[in-house]
Order: sequence, then C-alpha cells, then structure tokens
Amino acid sequence: MTNQLPIPATSEPFAAGREADVFLLDDGRVLRRYRTAADTAHEAEIMAYAASHGYPVPAVYAASGPDMVMERLHGPTMAEAALAGDLALEDGAVMLADLLRRLHELPPRGSGSRDTIVHLDLHPENVLITERGPVVIDWRNAGDGPGDLDTALSALIIAQVAIGSIEHPLGASIDAMLDRFLELAPGDPVRLLDDAAAYRRGQLTMSPDEIAMIGTAVARVRAGVR
Repeated sequence: MTNQLPIPATSEPFAAGREADVFLLDDGRVLRRYRTAADTAHEAEIMAYAASHGYPVPAVYAASGPDMVMERLHGPTMAEAALAGDLALEDGAVMLADLLRRLHELPPRGSGSRDTIVHLDLHPENVLITERGPVVIDWRNAGDGPGDLDTALSALIIAQVAIGSIEHPLGASIDAMLDRFLELAPGDPVRLLDDAAAYRRGQLTMSPDEIAMIGTAVARVRAGVR
C-alpha cells in the first residue's frame, strides 16, 4: 500500500491485537499497522486533543493510512500487572473508573456540544502501567459521544471476560474488578447498556460465540449495579 510508512524489511511484530500489529522502530518509537484498510487520521486527532488537555496517551509522531508511529511505552498492561500480582483487581477498578471520569471531564470538541470524548474500548488490556502512571492506548473506536455509553462498554467488556465469553487468563477472577468498577464508574453504567450491547454485536472482531453470550454479559452488569 503506497500510504504505509516504512519499517525494516526484516522486522517482525513484537505485539499484536485483534486488528493490528506493532513493530519496534527504535527504543523510543513503535509503528502500529492495521491489517485491513484503515485511516488513522481521526484516531491521531482524538489522541492529540486528549493529550493537549493533559490526558495520558502515547505521543503520536506520524499517521498515514493504516499506520501510526507512536511513542514506545514501557510497562505492563493493567491485565498483565494483575496477573503478576503487582496490581490488585479492585485497585485496577479504581484506576479504570478514574481514567474514564477524567476522559469524560475533558471539554467537548464541538462548540455547545453535550457530548464528551469517548474511548469505547477502555478495559485492562488497553491501559499500560508506566513510570509516569497509567496510559490509555488503542484509540481506534474513540470519538465524540455520551459518557454513559463509554462507561457501559467498559463494564460490558469486563463482564464478557467474567462470564467466560471472552477467553482471558484473568477469567472469572475479574468479577471483583467488575463489581468495584460499577460502584465507582462515572455516570450511569446501565442507562445506555442496551446501546453498548448493540455496538458490541456490530463489531467485526466479535466471534459468533462471543456475540451469542452478550445478553448474558448484559445481565451480569445489571446484577452488579446496586
């Protein structure tokens, strides 16, 4: 693809997600490349806006088509820190709720808009624990919208892991994180929960088995709200 940024010919991804691979460029930079056609310009714009208001995101150095060159961050994900015993799950819930709250308190981008910046995929795999504190990554789904939808999606994703719909090493142990998160999360985690469920069902990264269990995850979130 002509709009891809160059990487060393022998480079292999040092990290990979459901949609993208991450290549190490040097000690301070990484290149994340989506495997399908994508335009990272909007994502980079949202990240730059959040960063300009002091929100913890990786610095973006270049964005072109499916490629984005970003600051290399050192540290485990929140999930990895929890699995290693370096972060209690309930402490992770406090951190996650605080990150959402701070995000939703950013000034809206549109004049007179009632929407806020929403990440729409903020969960323990998308928070890195670095020397400067937690940093939020993977802003592909981010945009402008109601904060309650963002909160509902975080709760729903954690619930999917808790019920075994999404396979993850944390498994059912993440139940403790979900309940604590629902106590502390900003806004109303169930007001737009049905919209969050519809959003998840429409995501191409969801498998048929995962989609089939979204209703069960919704019920788990509702059961945790007191």
